Amino acid sequence: MTYKIVCDSGCDFNEEDRQDPVFIRVPLTLRVGEEEIIDDDSFDQPSFLEKVDACEECPHSACPSEGAFLDAYIQAGDVDVIFVVALTKKLSGSYNAAHVAKEIYTEEGHGKAKIVVIDSRSAAVGETVIALKLRELMNSGMPLREVVHTTAEFVREMSTFFTLETIDTFRKNGRMNGVTFLMANALNIKLVLYANRGEIAKYTQAVGMKKSIDKMIAQFVSEVKDPETKVLGITHINCPERAEEVRDKILALTPFRSVYIVHGGGISSLYANQGGIIITA
Repeated sequence: MTYKIVCDSGCDFNEEDRQDPVFIRVPLTLRVGEEEIIDDDSFDQPSFLEKVDACEECPHSACPSEGAFLDAYIQAGDVDVIFVVALTKKLSGSYNAAHVAKEIYTEEGHGKAKIVVIDSRSAAVGETVIALKLRELMNSGMPLREVVHTTAEFVREMSTFFTLETIDTFRKNGRMNGVTFLMANALNIKLVLYANRGEIAKYTQAVGMKKSIDKMIAQFVSEVKDPETKVLGITHINCPERAEEVRDKILALTPFRSVYIVHGGGISSLYANQGGIIITA
């Protein structure tokens, strides 16, 4: 069975998988002040982070249009099935746009493919491990119905945690007042957050990044089911050494089948910011 996997740009791929023709990426748009930045292969992370830091307004993102998804489905060509991995629908319109595009594709007769749209209930490397799982299952020759069921179970079992070096985005978007922000900065407080059925929730906080990483890892390891069968995914925002440290600490506690470390793209950089770490399995 022939297939393609369409992902919005919330999905963080390494360079090798960016080049894999089975994947088609649909970019979101980032806005910093009055400037719009397309989250595609031209995305310049260092420049973007500088702009976010210098802008007093909160940066925003806009999901791809249904037309952009439709173009991706048509680009997929004469395949049997198109999978779509979208940012959690609790936080982005990407999933809904992909669904509308699916209806247009069918109604206007653009192709024969069966389109399966998946709510990742996650972001960043959380989307990535789902896309990699789909590729693995399809390449194994598993029947489509079983692939869809297995992937749905995989998404339900996933654990995604992240910790932030800076909480300035929380201040800019109004989730934290100025006094609280100044106190948190003065005390070097770092947040540990997690994906709770597709929504971002606070797990805990700690004084200093080392303690916040240790708390994040401890909870993550306690939640992951059958880690030896899974890929440990790590997105980092311009901090590769920290990502490697996190990998080593996790593997010292529990085995994983493999590890996938990747630089964050535009969406991950917007929300996790400089020094942020996202882990999932």
